Amino acid sequence: MDAGDESGWQPELRASDEEWERVTLDTSKPTPARMYDYFLGGKDHFAVDRVAAAKVEEATPDTFDIVWENRHFLQRAVRYLAGQGVDQFLDLGTGLPTQGNVHEIAQEVNPDARVVYVDIDPIVLAHGRALLATNPHTTVVTADMRDPKGVLGHPDVAGLLDFDRPVAVLFVAVFHFIRDTEDPAGIVRAFRDALSPGSYLALSHLTTEGPPAEAVARTEDAYANATSPMIFRPRTAVERLFDGFDLVEPGLVRPWQWRPDDAAKERTEWLYAGVGKLRS
Repeated sequence: MDAGDESGWQPELRASDEEWERVTLDTSKPTPARMYDYFLGGKDHFAVDRVAAAKVEEATPDTFDIVWENRHFLQRAVRYLAGQGVDQFLDLGTGLPTQGNVHEIAQEVNPDARVVYVDIDPIVLAHGRALLATNPHTTVVTADMRDPKGVLGHPDVAGLLDFDRPVAVLFVAVFHFIRDTEDPAGIVRAFRDALSPGSYLALSHLTTEGPPAEAVARTEDAYANATSPMIFRPRTAVERLFDGFDLVEPGLVRPWQWRPDDAAKERTEWLYAGVGKLRS
């Protein structure tokens, strides 16, 4: 469905009425989740998201390649982690569901793999719960990853994931929406401290190293009125987010360089990505 422009819209398939009453769908500002949906060719966005997305496209003509490059990294990383025997995934800042979701990839490898999707945008809860209604090993919750205690203590998270066993925590294309004052490294550290041996971190992040400085500034400006900012960081800052984890080969690289397969056709210089294993 095309979410259209009616501020009173609510999805026909959604979470329970009780859950929905606890959230508010704000259509006055673009959100990263809905803009990302637009870039992936989805239909769950509003006019305000399309206007903001057009500004991003103007500033960054290869936006669609960047988004799909990141998406394909996520899919390869999940497939790799499931192949390492990880059967629990916590996907933070997941965005709206689309093709090749984390649970689909993980459960291809292990049908019993458990996945919890977390996003602050209530539209993700609405569509995720409808999509996952018949999947007992997967759920979606509305929570803020900037509040690790709130996420980890959420009954749906604690009820599905066992943190006494290995968990893969996914921060894919989300930290460039977190301000320095919100302590990105501290957020990772809080989740890291909850993990048991054998756990992993997968992460990707927009970078100042590679893209033209003018394009970076224009892209950040395009997100100025969104619910979350867009912040590019140097490689060293991205690498620090892996403190306490040992990067697996090939290390922190461009997403298309991370264990590429036939789907890895996009090759841009806008992101860094990597997977780390919890240091013992």
